[in-house]
Amino acid sequence: MTAPASRAQGTAALTELRDWQHPLRGQFPIITGHPDLAYLDSAATAQKPQAVLDAVQTYLTTSNANAGRGTYPWANRSTALIEEARERVKRFLDDPAPDGSAVHFTSGTTEGLRTLARDWLPSFLSDGDEIVVPVADHQANIEPWLEAQRLLARQGVRIRVRPMPYQPGSGDYDHTALAGLAGERSRFVAVTHVHHVYGGDMNVHRIRRAVGPDAVICLDAAQSVGHVPVSVAAADVDFVVFSGHKAMALPGTGAVWARQARGPALTPGGWSGTPNTAGIVSLTAALDWLDGAGVDRIERWTVALAARLTDGLRRLDAYEVLGCRTSLAADSSVQQRRGIVTFRHRAVDSGDLGFILFSEGFMVRSDQHCQGSAGERTGSVRVSLHVYNEEAEIDRLLSVLASLA
Repeated sequence: MTAPASRAQGTAALTELRDWQHPLRGQFPIITGHPDLAYLDSAATAQKPQAVLDAVQTYLTTSNANAGRGTYPWANRSTALIEEARERVKRFLDDPAPDGSAVHFTSGTTEGLRTLARDWLPSFLSDGDEIVVPVADHQANIEPWLEAQRLLARQGVRIRVRPMPYQPGSGDYDHTALAGLAGERSRFVAVTHVHHVYGGDMNVHRIRRAVGPDAVICLDAAQSVGHVPVSVAAADVDFVVFSGHKAMALPGTGAVWARQARGPALTPGGWSGTPNTAGIVSLTAALDWLDGAGVDRIERWTVALAARLTDGLRRLDAYEVLGCRTSLAADSSVQQRRGIVTFRHRAVDSGDLGFILFSEGFMVRSDQHCQGSAGERTGSVRVSLHVYNEEAEIDRLLSVLASLA
């Protein structure tokens, strides 16, 4: 296929969805209020639509009270909103058995994973058990499990941490190698849905086949919830942990969904204190907005933008794109980048490149991206997209990058 034909195929989704996307972009006040800036850091935090801001304003001006600690109407309403939010999370995740599952609210993905490592995992493991940890993913999905290992060791319980195997060159999990190392003592597996640096769908549906029917699987969905469809009816995982602020809710909000089918029920320990009710209200509003917009269409839009960017970058010899090399062309049959593209300039430091890009109106992330010990150690520039981004921003970015080549 010729390059022009390749680019034409790569922009087909953008052409089809342009009339759908444009009015949605207009619902983000921070985006429309800064027309000269391109926000390309949605993997760090997503911007908020007006509907979410309105929901928080309405709550704080009509029924703000401490949930679960009063019998007057405002307190009762706050309590009800939190319970409604639990059910809203279950519906958003396509929970096939909501009566048996549980949702616990946290401050974000990191705290959610630490809650599991602190309050659930120790009671599930016995001396000699093994856990599998994705050592080239985000540190938030590594450090809590190592902390649990140290905690258990102080109690005289020795568990073995096995590093998740990866496929060379692609950044994807090596499911064949995982099946070879997983045994009857492999009790717990931590995985990531969408990689925060490579943007790859990590094919977690293959994990269950690799580790067998009894192992507990915990899914870090920080980069997928709100960006791509997430269905626990289709994925046989036991926990899904995500951050509300990456899904268009306020910061300081996150959730742990627990299937409650393998191992003990999740019951976070300690006194819970006052919940972040305004944040939880914002999460409900964000999930409503995302469902209304259509997460499947959001995925198609951001994947198409990422393909446009990678297709342009592969034509610039000065740049190295991280992750799967065979997914760079816009017409690639293995295009897996879910709105995240990370790259380096071969001569310009990534931190410097980040400053240069901001001077041209682009907000990107440029560092090591909190990767684990087996991940990338050299800094890079990450572009992460959402529904409010548009083709013109990608084309302008490529023009600036080409001028630096």
